[in-house]
Amino acid sequence: MGNKLYVGGLPYSVTEGRLQELFSAHGTVESANVISDKFTGRSRGFGFVEMSSGRGAQRASEAQTGTQRDGPTPRAKESKPLPPRENGGSGPPDAGRNRW
Repeated sequence: MGNKLYVGGLPYSVTEGRLQELFSAHGTVESANVISDKFTGRSRGFGFVEMSSGRGAQRASEAQTGTQRDGPTPRAKESKPLPPRENGGSGPPDAGRNRW
């Protein structure tokens, strides 16, 4: 397992400090980021935690997944990079093609 975890199902009130605190019980946390809406600044209910070791990430993932807190049930799993887009992300795959 990699060191970076995707953490979904977070309460909207969770902060990066609280996220780091929850995962630090299972190993050294390198970084904890809660993703927020760019217009409202409100949490989007998910984030990423980077642990110092794969073993710590695995322990944290197993311990945090399904634990009921004040809000949705969180889930933590290994974060995987997005696959590259065919058109570089500039529009639909057939953008610029003549269909006639």
